[in-house]
Amino acid sequence: MAQGQGSSLSEQSAVVITSTNQKTEVSSDNNGVLRVNVSPKDARTFKKRGWVRYSDFGARGDGKIDDIDAIAAAHAYANQQGLPVKADKDATYYIGGKERTAAIQTDTDFGTAALIIDDTEVENRNAPVFLVSSSLQSFPLKGVHSLKRNQERIDATLPGPCLITVTDANVKRYIRYGLNQNNGASQTDIFIVDKNGKVDMDAPIIWDFDQITEISALPIDEKPLTIKGGKFMTIANKAESKYTYYSRNITVKRSNVLIDRLEHRITGEGDHGAPYGGFLGFRDCANVTVKNTVLTGHKTYSTIGAAGKPVSMGTYDLSATRALNLSFIDCRQTNDINDRTYWGILGSSFCKNILYDRCTFSRFDAHMGVANATIRNSTLGHMGINAIGSGTFLVENSTIRGGTLINLRSDYGSTWQGEFIVRNCTFVPSGGRPVSASLIGGSNSSQHDFGYTAYMPEKILIENLKIDDSNHPENYQGPAIFANFNPQMTDESYQEKFPYVITKEVILKNVTTASGKPLRISDNPFMFRNVKVATQ
Repeated sequence: MAQGQGSSLSEQSAVVITSTNQKTEVSSDNNGVLRVNVSPKDARTFKKRGWVRYSDFGARGDGKIDDIDAIAAAHAYANQQGLPVKADKDATYYIGGKERTAAIQTDTDFGTAALIIDDTEVENRNAPVFLVSSSLQSFPLKGVHSLKRNQERIDATLPGPCLITVTDANVKRYIRYGLNQNNGASQTDIFIVDKNGKVDMDAPIIWDFDQITEISALPIDEKPLTIKGGKFMTIANKAESKYTYYSRNITVKRSNVLIDRLEHRITGEGDHGAPYGGFLGFRDCANVTVKNTVLTGHKTYSTIGAAGKPVSMGTYDLSATRALNLSFIDCRQTNDINDRTYWGILGSSFCKNILYDRCTFSRFDAHMGVANATIRNSTLGHMGINAIGSGTFLVENSTIRGGTLINLRSDYGSTWQGEFIVRNCTFVPSGGRPVSASLIGGSNSSQHDFGYTAYMPEKILIENLKIDDSNHPENYQGPAIFANFNPQMTDESYQEKFPYVITKEVILKNVTTASGKPLRISDNPFMFRNVKVATQ
């Protein structure tokens, strides 16, 4: 029986399971196919026990012998039989550079085990070590030829709740500007519908699709899947410092998943290395929660960017692409969130409804857009909050130590089509370094086509904010609400090729500064001359 129906063989090695021998054996043929032969006696034992463990399939757990085949075999059999998987207590599993992906489709408890992932020599840097996948298969959705922003229903009858992914390759969005400039990405969207085609409006359709080049539906697993425990250690790659991202990780491509009490640390980082795409990677999924988890920021390396100039490479321990309702609760990172030698921990694109709650991380980030985001009861370090997107961005009961309170990413037009709400927060500009503080950062010259109209938040509400600007430069005039988004736009003569839609209203309630200096609008008062600022 071939295992892994919920994902393509390009994402995991093929597995064949049989039951003929008197002894359970795991082997790999010349084509890389993993052959698992489970003895009938062991099969009865596993069924009676109610779970399988890695040592049942030959894992040594001594931290020296490569155990990836045994680990993948255990999961393959567990997936076939619907059994949970447990790591052996206090074992140390070594996972070398072999291209082998273990598919997780049942509850998995790594417990107190350690898992060493050695990236110093790998066969395929893009192959995840674990792929959390569904046994349900996606299928092309026929009969839907166009969509409208905020459309409430699609004309489709489905087997149950589904994750819909739609693309129009003829329209390009997020045409990036700056050192990592590019030609944009095909217009894409992801949303949930019920069996009658009703759209979950908590994660609405955000684009008009006048035409559709690809649309698919992935049934959502009703039963939650839980992954807990495990002390993971990545031995960092020593590859050339260029944009060859490593994804030797846990990739989640299944909805309704809980990850609890996992730890990930990194060792062996030197003076160069290729960046990482995230140890926990989330893609094409919904309703995923990460709790009580410890992660690690990666060392920042530099390369030559698309504009031909040196650029620091983004490198992540968390990444998300086309993920809905993604929550991080009671999570932290091992290294200092204010240490600038480590890159910010999260990178995301095309996501909706991301939550940080009681987290201590160096950064929140949304590259190619997030629709709705919430940060509460958290502390963010040197890279702060960076985002573009739409909907409501809520920050409450949190401490932000970045360069600005919220930075709208300039490489994507500093756009947010919606509103910001900030309540009961403390802002420590640049972690306490002497800087001239701004609350809302970003820039847009109005001369670049990003593939969409760029907006500033239409409305900004800031309530009970303490600005710790006690350490400030000489001639400091006080914190600005807005950074100088366009230094060239100082009078009516400035011509906007792609007009930037400015904020209409700012409401300030009980905003205080340690310096005693009042809030002012901006270093560029002309640009924000029509913003209504109400102080309550």
